Amino acid sequence: MDSHYDEFGNYIGPELSDDSDSDGGADANDQQDDPWNDRPQGDADNGTAGMDVDGDDAEENFETAIVLAEDKKYYPTAEEVYGPGTETLIMDEDAQPLEEPIIAPVKKKQIEADRGKNALELKVSEEYLRGLMGNANLVRNVAVAGHLHHGKTTLFDMLVEQTHHVDDAIVHADDRALRYTDTRLDEQDREVSIKAVPMSLVMPNGAGKHLLFNMMDTPGHVNFSDEVTASYRLSDGVMLVVDAVEGVMCGTERLIKHAAKERLPICVFVNKVDRLILELKLPPADAYHKIRHTLEEINAIIEATYGGDENAPFADPVKGSVCFGSAKFGWSFTLNSFARLYADIRGVDMDTQAFAHRLWGDMYFNEETRTFRRKPPPGGGDRSFVQFILEPLYKIYSQAVGEHQASFARVLAELGVTLKPKEYKMNTKPLIKLACTKIFGDASGLVDMLCAHVPTARGGASAKVENAYAGPLAGADERSCVNTMRACDANGPLQVMVAKLYPKDDCSSFDALARVMSGTLKKGQNVRVLGEAYSPDDEEDCAVKQVTNLWVYQARYRIPVEEVAAGAWVLVEGIDGSISKTATLVAEYGEEDAYVFRPLAFDNQSVVKIATEPLNPSDLPKMVEGLRKINKSYPLAVTKVEESGEHTIMGTGEIFLDSIMKDLRELYSEVEVKVADPVVTFCETVVETSSLKCFAETPNKKNKITMIAEPLDKGLAADIENGTVSLKWPKKKLGDFFQNKYDWDILAARSVWAFGPDEKGPNALLDDTLPGEIDKSLLNAVKESIVQGFQWGTREGPLCDEPIRNVKFKILDAIVADQPLHRGGGQVIPTARRVAYSSFLMASPRLMEPVFACEIQTPADCMSAIYTVLSKRRGHVIADNPKPGTPVYTVKALIPAIESFGFETDLRYHTQGQAFGQSYFDHWAVVPGDPLDRGIVLRPLEPSPVQALAREFMVKTRRRKGMSEDVSVQKFFDDTLLAELAKADAGIEGIM
Repeated sequence: MDSHYDEFGNYIGPELSDDSDSDGGADANDQQDDPWNDRPQGDADNGTAGMDVDGDDAEENFETAIVLAEDKKYYPTAEEVYGPGTETLIMDEDAQPLEEPIIAPVKKKQIEADRGKNALELKVSEEYLRGLMGNANLVRNVAVAGHLHHGKTTLFDMLVEQTHHVDDAIVHADDRALRYTDTRLDEQDREVSIKAVPMSLVMPNGAGKHLLFNMMDTPGHVNFSDEVTASYRLSDGVMLVVDAVEGVMCGTERLIKHAAKERLPICVFVNKVDRLILELKLPPADAYHKIRHTLEEINAIIEATYGGDENAPFADPVKGSVCFGSAKFGWSFTLNSFARLYADIRGVDMDTQAFAHRLWGDMYFNEETRTFRRKPPPGGGDRSFVQFILEPLYKIYSQAVGEHQASFARVLAELGVTLKPKEYKMNTKPLIKLACTKIFGDASGLVDMLCAHVPTARGGASAKVENAYAGPLAGADERSCVNTMRACDANGPLQVMVAKLYPKDDCSSFDALARVMSGTLKKGQNVRVLGEAYSPDDEEDCAVKQVTNLWVYQARYRIPVEEVAAGAWVLVEGIDGSISKTATLVAEYGEEDAYVFRPLAFDNQSVVKIATEPLNPSDLPKMVEGLRKINKSYPLAVTKVEESGEHTIMGTGEIFLDSIMKDLRELYSEVEVKVADPVVTFCETVVETSSLKCFAETPNKKNKITMIAEPLDKGLAADIENGTVSLKWPKKKLGDFFQNKYDWDILAARSVWAFGPDEKGPNALLDDTLPGEIDKSLLNAVKESIVQGFQWGTREGPLCDEPIRNVKFKILDAIVADQPLHRGGGQVIPTARRVAYSSFLMASPRLMEPVFACEIQTPADCMSAIYTVLSKRRGHVIADNPKPGTPVYTVKALIPAIESFGFETDLRYHTQGQAFGQSYFDHWAVVPGDPLDRGIVLRPLEPSPVQALAREFMVKTRRRKGMSEDVSVQKFFDDTLLAELAKADAGIEGIM
């Protein structure tokens, strides 16, 4: 047989017959009937079942079988993988881009500390809290405000420890603060609150009745005053926290004035009384004078702010509007609560109210007669506040610091307090805190103060509506929206006021913090979200959204609720898509016209600007989306795209913008972002009246407007911006205001057409034409177009596209076409803008820059260094006064905002870290020099002299915006006007 095959194994023998193909004895019929011949070769799942061959032959057939490519099986079938009955869909191409995962992972960014983890448990049930929310008479909405580092967050820690189950190891930690409302990680790192955070706390009053307090912990840094404004909008009262040592600071004064503007009652918490004992080591009598001086400073500001109003919320301990305490050591009291405590310790039945009234002021206790007198007893004596309150307090602290266990135990025993032997071995701070909390108990005195001086949610609703609602305040029907909001009616039409947005865990969307003003907001309900620009006449800024979730926001955890009645605060999910800053929620189908709540009125301005761009240009869409979220998250942040294409962010100061950039990079865009050097926004103004009448003709030559510009009266711009005067007033009232306050003639007083660039803009447009000279009916026909051109022009001035400020534009003459077709807006609006620009340029234009007020605390030996630093930055000191009772001086100074970058760091460097300052926007000032003086040569990398600053600022601003270096006269002056200027020799060399 071997001869039938060659050396390579190929068959070379004789041809084989057909019936000798098989060795198994099977004939041709058997082969045809064999099921193997009917099955595809190599089908692995068929196995060898049913084959009429032995194992060796089957193996040989598999090895020699030829399998077609289309018959090969590479993967299991869908039925084998997922089981029978599973519907599968096979896609021919990708339906998603490669960058998008098929199944997106769950993202949770670590932006907050312990959200959901280690959430504290309330001492009352969540159901009890929900029940209190439903009764507006048991709810009080309070904003806790104060200057930086005056102890607001620590005060919240004290209240959290009293209303939640907190581990004793945390409560009695030596130097570790809980900082429960500082939820962000950067707040923990900086030890500065950045965001306002609410908590709903159930606390008992002096009678043991539990009430619900919706309280907002607000930032103390002046850069974040926008968070305070949002908190004020939701609140019915303010608890002002003041450091007993530092007293009234710039932030304190601003908060009082802002509360007065919002018509909110004020009560005072004098915090850090322990510093008078442990740090300053003042005698008790001096400590009393220090506290009294602080309250007198507060009352002086209140009196100046309220103008001698008898109902002004003065800080008076006798009336119960002042609470004393130390949040760090966990104790607080009012005069009434201390009188009750004294009666309990002594075990006597006494009139605590009468006793409390004798614990403040020039009241002395005579030991011999056992009576109170306004004059000191013979031989002298201390005031009752010193004798009954401060001296026992000093004794407690001195005994704890002295570490004499036996004597300390005797002092505590006199006060009815006993401690365990091991507790006496604690460190000094935890020991004082433990002893004081056992002596003073809970914060019932503070609760009584809030109950007496802050109205309930129902009681404060009417004032809130009058101050914040933009609609008509007189409801025709008893069940009208305004009347149900005033009554805080849970059964009325739905009205919800959204004041603030908080990012979700993945930062992809926001939850809205709101106050229900009327009706009941329910989970799953469809609502109309009305933006700030909404009005019954223009309903574009409106969207229908579904409320997907409702929570009670508790800083680091949330309590879910199904519905929220009028008067309560609530965190709403699912409605943020169309909200920019604030919004109003109403029912999807309302029976009456809906009006919105007014936008927030801030006491600060965003004047510091930075330009941003992504490191990788392809990441631009992500950065733009991040900027949109920044705009939602920070109430005072302003994001804008310049004509040059650069994206700018405006904020209140350096730390504000630093926080924004951290959020933009790490939370909202997650891309690397490049930042330009910070600059400031400028304004444009005039210092003289236009040298001649300027006019402009419409492109069709059928209309002509003549105008001049002149400076606005001093103080009028502030009145317009503050809302002191409004064009919505009747003409007679408006005319009387200008006549009496600014000595305008009756024609000018009653011919104010508009303010610009908006209804509270610091510019005015006047119709100074006479009825006998022009056709007033034709002029009134184009009034709206002229106003639009005026507002357009004042929004972007001719010098460097910055807003115009403090300018009065007067229309002196107008030629208007008879036919409406020839006087349309397309003809008149750009012409009005052009004539406003030309009259502006002929009135000695100048640049204005923002000026910061700065308050610096420093030791006396660092004063010279502060003067030196300020002088190098065009700043100057306006006051330097010693802080009574302390070794610290308070320096008040003014510094241009553009010179303030790095000022605080420079200050600390030159004073070895002993001086600390805060800066905030104060006013606008004219920049020295003429911005149109082409004779000034700007040399790179060299500081310009003072008189060249205006020119330098204008040129560099125009370059940054992609504009030509100089103002182009041809854009704003008609040829005929230029010819007249040349004839009149008006002196336009500076702008040609």
